[in-house]
Amino acid sequence: MSKLILIRHGESLWNKLNLFTGWVDVPLSERGIEEALKAGELLKEWKIDVVFTSELVRAIQTAMLVMSKNTSGVPKIEHENGKMKDWGIVYGEHGKNYVPVYKSWHLNERYYGKLQGFNKDEAKKIYGEEQVLLWRRSYDIAPPGGESLKDTAERTIPYFKEKIIPELEKGKNVLVSAHGNSLRSIVMHIEKLTKEQVLKLNIPTGVPLIYEYSEGKLERVGYLYEWGYDKSLHIE
Repeated sequence: MSKLILIRHGESLWNKLNLFTGWVDVPLSERGIEEALKAGELLKEWKIDVVFTSELVRAIQTAMLVMSKNTSGVPKIEHENGKMKDWGIVYGEHGKNYVPVYKSWHLNERYYGKLQGFNKDEAKKIYGEEQVLLWRRSYDIAPPGGESLKDTAERTIPYFKEKIIPELEKGKNVLVSAHGNSLRSIVMHIEKLTKEQVLKLNIPTGVPLIYEYSEGKLERVGYLYEWGYDKSLHIE
């Protein structure tokens, strides 16, 4: 039985400032770093065989901070193209003592288009509170120049099926470090949530969400806290 560990990146500097972030490459805040390290302590003794992250630094930071506490091996980013792919091959005695980390834009946060960089309260003043709420809480309505949650799901779910599920089928434990909306779409697929349910799904930052994979099925274990598992899905 293999395990799937989903983790939403810790608080970013723009989360802290209440800004629409999307694909803007913003690092973690001090609190976000603490959240990632705390998750790493919880997962310290867990065997992790492979890591997937988005292309955005806040998700990469979170994955690396988690793995800095883990005993499975040294995380190593696998470059898929160019000289880094060829020059990054490990030939020495530690060739097997590392955990591969794969980055993909398919796991990026929802792209917020022309809202990116706007304070959320300022955006309400410009576009109207009802319109901003519609963009944020509708399944298939996108902000200007951006993606809807449906658009996000159309890139995350195929990647999940084609790249992540095969690793689970091999019996490997997988860590996925990504974002609120990219993970919501993956959880929607796993849990078979309706469009209405996924819009109410709230995935907390820096808290591992654990699934067990067996015989082609994923079963939720729950969110992992220092006191144990929270088995609810946080649909508010």
